Amino acid sequence: MLALARKSGQSIMIGDEIEITLLEIKGDQVKLGISAPKSVPIYRKEIFAQIQEENKSAGQEVDISRLKSVFGKGE
Repeated sequence: MLALARKSGQSIMIGDEIEITLLEIKGDQVKLGISAPKSVPIYRKEIFAQIQEENKSAGQEVDISRLKSVFGKGE
């Protein structure tokens, strides 16, 4: 992990297209601004973990025999 010190209003760049700006420091919280192409999804880590878990459980709930019947591949 790379740790950087930044002051309010300063930024870091990730590659050529992603800029993270420290907008505000208030108590024990910081506010970040992220500029990135629309094709780059940006999530808070806890939301990203929920999405991954939902995707994993959705994949496990697939009824293969029903899928085959839907596509006419099985009886």
